[in-house]
Amino acid sequence: MPGPNTLYNLYEFFWKDGFGRIHEIQQKHTQEYGKIFKSHFGPQFVVSIADRDMVAQVLRAEGRAPQRANMESWQEYRDLRGRAMGLISAEGEQWLKMRSVLRQKILKPQDVAVYSGGVNEVITDLIKRIHTLRNQEDDGETVTNVNNLFFKYSMEGQIHVDNKLKAIQSQLDQGEEVNGGLLTYLLVSKELTLEEIYANMTEMLLAGVDTTSFTLSWATYLLAKHPEVQQRVYEEIVSNLGKDQVPVALDVPKLPLIRAVLKETLRLYPVLPGNGRVTQKDLIVGGYLIPKGTQLALCHYATSYSEENFPMANEFRPERWLRKDNLDRVDNFGSIPFGYGIRSCIGKRIAELEIHLALIQLLQNFEIKVSPKTEPVRAKTHGLLTPGDSINVRFSDRK
Repeated sequence: MPGPNTLYNLYEFFWKDGFGRIHEIQQKHTQEYGKIFKSHFGPQFVVSIADRDMVAQVLRAEGRAPQRANMESWQEYRDLRGRAMGLISAEGEQWLKMRSVLRQKILKPQDVAVYSGGVNEVITDLIKRIHTLRNQEDDGETVTNVNNLFFKYSMEGQIHVDNKLKAIQSQLDQGEEVNGGLLTYLLVSKELTLEEIYANMTEMLLAGVDTTSFTLSWATYLLAKHPEVQQRVYEEIVSNLGKDQVPVALDVPKLPLIRAVLKETLRLYPVLPGNGRVTQKDLIVGGYLIPKGTQLALCHYATSYSEENFPMANEFRPERWLRKDNLDRVDNFGSIPFGYGIRSCIGKRIAELEIHLALIQLLQNFEIKVSPKTEPVRAKTHGLLTPGDSINVRFSDRK
């Protein structure tokens, strides 16, 4: 199996800041070595896969508790501190137990729909904040570094989790009846310990805040740069909801284009440029025998930009997700930003709801435009795929 050696990787990652360019290195190595290649990082051996069919084969072959990349150091730290593992860091039967408990309240569309009211309250504050920030600029429209703005939107209310947990627990201790959402369910069901609930809430916040804010930032940037797409989305919103109706979860299926905008944004800028797995049995992939226990790197960024998977892959074309005869749909493993199967992102429904409702209300209120301060923004890898530069755009009032 072809691939770079240890010395090359040391040079690429430590001398040339490869850790900030993992997404670009995926593409480079795919061009040089093919769709499946090996890498050595000292004693660590990794097989990288940058082919949608091979990725599909690996994910479809997973057992009931797929194993992610090695997280032994995280496990050791938690054990040392006497802390529980959460859904992101847990493995095996422990992970399976947590997944089965958490999925009951946040994986079904009807369960997530109840959060529309709370999300819309935060969006109201977000729009007020945009008015405040743009009034500080000379043109009265520009907002600089929108990711800071969207980070606060994503984080809003999360600081109350600890107090919410304590309040619910106090009610339960006093024998009072408690109704509510996920936190209430976890405490009432008593299927997880309090430490496990804390661990899961912490990890879900960790996984959800940056991912949502980065995706909103990229979507805003792309819509500003493609006003013709933005106009079509706005017309779809107005024809279905009008200019003033506050959207809820049940409205989103009526708006296929805004859903396509999110899919295309995540194709171009997947939150996780790659994903890790450890094989749980021997596999033959791409003609190679991959032994049990091998570390795999699934190169989602490379497959997202493959012309074979997505014609005109470098272009922002949300309509590619609307054509029923097109392979650029859910059965295309070239773009699976939320993962696939039992270990897919458990917060997918909530993230989609937050982003869809935010984009709808932003476009109802503003025309998003390129600013003189808008520069071409390159992506940078910091674990997640982040904007490497400040995203600055104009929010002009709708007439």
